Amino acid sequence: MSRIGLKPINLPSGVEIKIDEKNFVEVKGPKGQLSEQISPDMEIKIEDGVLNVARPSENKKHKSLHGLSRTLISNMVVGVTEGYTKTLDIVGTGYRAAKNGNKLVLTLGYSHPIELEDPAGLEVEVPAPNKIIVKGINKQLVGNYAAKIRDFRKPEPYKGKGIKYSDEVIRRKVGKTGK
Repeated sequence: MSRIGLKPINLPSGVEIKIDEKNFVEVKGPKGQLSEQISPDMEIKIEDGVLNVARPSENKKHKSLHGLSRTLISNMVVGVTEGYTKTLDIVGTGYRAAKNGNKLVLTLGYSHPIELEDPAGLEVEVPAPNKIIVKGINKQLVGNYAAKIRDFRKPEPYKGKGIKYSDEVIRRKVGKTGK
């Protein structure tokens, strides 16, 4: 039984939700607007500022879609009210990041610097040469862009060099010992 799907979503003031007959959900809030196509099988009801997602039957497909549908709508509500943030740390001598207009320039020990254009709907900040902050209202876009940045130089286990999430813990290994 989906415990997540049964949780109600409290709608804060200033958030408007429109749901059409095919479960296309649009959420408007102070930070922007998001929309998502939810499975047409799910039943979405709004009563007294609380949104509930119900499943029509107990078959496996409906059970798996129940929690997913509720979480997608909840993420949209949180995104348009608070937004999402991912912080990346750069560890390593000579590794650094800089902003050049709407481009993120990464110097990661390759023969050339890597330039990434900021995706639409995301804001990238570089408060220090070894810190990158990705902000946005869409949780999936923020996570994917942060993962794309991290993939250029994943943290290695011996010295811990590379790009890591600020809350990530790198399991360190002991190097070889000489005789």
